[in-house]
Amino acid sequence: MVRAMNPGTTADKTGRDDNAASDPEGERAHFGYRDVAAAEKAPLVQGLFQSVAGRYDLMNDLMSGGIHRLWKSTMIDWLDPRPGLRLLDTAGGTGDIALRAWERLGAHAGEKGASAQAGSRITVCDLTPDMLAVGRDRALDRGILGGIAWVCGDAECLPLPDSSVNAYTIAFGLRNVTHIDKALREARRVLKPGGRFLCLEFSRVVVPLFGDLYDRYSFKVLPAMGAAVAGDRDAYVYLAESIRRFPPQEDLAAMMAEAGLRQVRFRNLSGGIAALHSGWRI
Repeated sequence: MVRAMNPGTTADKTGRDDNAASDPEGERAHFGYRDVAAAEKAPLVQGLFQSVAGRYDLMNDLMSGGIHRLWKSTMIDWLDPRPGLRLLDTAGGTGDIALRAWERLGAHAGEKGASAQAGSRITVCDLTPDMLAVGRDRALDRGILGGIAWVCGDAECLPLPDSSVNAYTIAFGLRNVTHIDKALREARRVLKPGGRFLCLEFSRVVVPLFGDLYDRYSFKVLPAMGAAVAGDRDAYVYLAESIRRFPPQEDLAAMMAEAGLRQVRFRNLSGGIAALHSGWRI
């Protein structure tokens, strides 16, 4: 079921069958280091983010030392939002990417008048209503009353028509989907020809000797921090585990190409702690 978070943001009807994302009986998926029934992963992820939604942004700052802000700014720099932007930000509940893109459009508005924002549209799609509520409230606190729609939906069965956006972003969300290949195909489906796909995600450390230190931090410090600040140790155990189960940079690039995206390339950030992947629908 797809539902909008506030009046005027209801998603377009596509006629897609909600059962299209159903899992064959007996299919398994990983949830961190656990193997679960594939149909159970999305509800587990939703419950996890519902638990930490109120402290999600604070935890991002604490666990990365604020570096996630630089990574996200790099993503927006690579996206280079322009007037007339039609952006889908998937798994973007708290609005970090959407608000950055909107503010970048506002900088263009200063040069070209209000039309830079007025002619643009951003849709934030997230599986967890609590995360969307945080993002919507952040937008309202900044005086953003229109231009951004907050829609509850699944990355594997997006509530948008074919060829409806010219940019698709997903930041730290792709590793949480049940079927990465389906999510990538959905991204290509909703992109217009000439549209761009950008994924920011934790990845594999490429700096020698740094990997062991990063592992100790991930499996010892982060869960303790999650328990103390967010009240949920298990969520940050899952975070560390899900990063290790996510495809490394080259494998994700190959999956993007298999999904039909072209001119695929990636950039390592902070020695590979995160990576930014880019592809185009040609």
